[in-house]
Amino acid sequence: MFSLAKENIRIALGSIRSQLLRTILTVIIITIGITALVGILSAINALENTISSDFASMGANTFNLQRYDFTLQTRGSGEREIVNPIISYRDAKEFKEKYNFPYTQTSISFTGTSAAEVKYKTEKTDPEVNVLGVNENFLGNSGLEIESGRNFSYFDIENNVNVCILGADFKDALFNGMDPVGKTISVRGAKFKVIGILESKGSTFGNNEDLRVLIPIQIGRSLFNQAYINYNISVMVEDKQMMDGAQDEAILTFRNIRKLQPREDNNFGIRRSDSLINQILSITEYLNIAAFAISFVTILGSSIALMNIMLVSVTERTREIGVRKALGAKKNTIAFQFFAETIIIGQLGGICGIIFGMLIGYLVASLAELTFSIPWLAIFTATAVSLVIAIISGLFPALKAAKQDPIESLRYE
Repeated sequence: MFSLAKENIRIALGSIRSQLLRTILTVIIITIGITALVGILSAINALENTISSDFASMGANTFNLQRYDFTLQTRGSGEREIVNPIISYRDAKEFKEKYNFPYTQTSISFTGTSAAEVKYKTEKTDPEVNVLGVNENFLGNSGLEIESGRNFSYFDIENNVNVCILGADFKDALFNGMDPVGKTISVRGAKFKVIGILESKGSTFGNNEDLRVLIPIQIGRSLFNQAYINYNISVMVEDKQMMDGAQDEAILTFRNIRKLQPREDNNFGIRRSDSLINQILSITEYLNIAAFAISFVTILGSSIALMNIMLVSVTERTREIGVRKALGAKKNTIAFQFFAETIIIGQLGGICGIIFGMLIGYLVASLAELTFSIPWLAIFTATAVSLVIAIISGLFPALKAAKQDPIESLRYE
């Protein structure tokens, strides 16, 4: 039985080689459908990886108090949009002093500028550096790690020591590969001693996370004293089970700071690190559905084309079928020969589609600076889809070939 199957596969391969142009065109049609499916799924997978890694940098078990709650629905055209007050330094400082929920730590930070020029001796950066004023808890709450050196201490922040922590890119951009720890840099004329270098976070959507300077928050306020600076408050909870309680206590504390009445709505927003990433990743589920919907049209065309090619092949080889049956070939043998031919063509299209789809996904990820990884789900899906196409497209032609009358087949011209 195995030898018979092997012989049928050999005959199927011979038939494919004898109709090479037709086979190539059919494979191309299938490849286009599978490429569309794998390419879109690969790009979506790269987007998910980037979102996961970027928002993981917010830190585990954290929530932020912010100016607006971006989960609210947009107001209707007839309503007046509420403008929440900024989170001032006084608000942030008072919150840190009054918020005493167990096993939590609070960080306060603000962005002084996103266009600073940093100098070291005669070297200087382009004016595109972010300068952040932070306290000693900023790194822990943001999920940032120190590559070399140390973090800010409580003493550094409270005594306004002129020290700073640099992003990973400064080592090559400003110090030509030297260890920056212990060196002195200049920001807006103020001197800072480098005490630490952050681990690289990379760049996402053109935003370079490795080109930033962290300085003590009070020194930052003296350097960047423009009006209406909005401060960021982040709270990290050691035990995830206490997250809801910690969040409720934070809302109550900040409502008291804002002197809100019980019936008044919050004039600030709150964002959890896990809820935000889950909300964004849920959008990619719809993108996956859209990918299958877009690919379905092409794949449907591929299956129709493959079935049509196999029906033509059955018609052209009617006399061959009659000869084989006259020599004793059974219906199952005839059906298997054409079925094997369809499966081979379908899998060739599937393999080519997977390769081209992954290349397209990698290209999109590279251009958009996303984190690409092998899309195993897309590969397994494409393999299954190409197999289903071959089975559906090959079943009817195989049955038609098997049911041919040997006498009528031998008469066929």
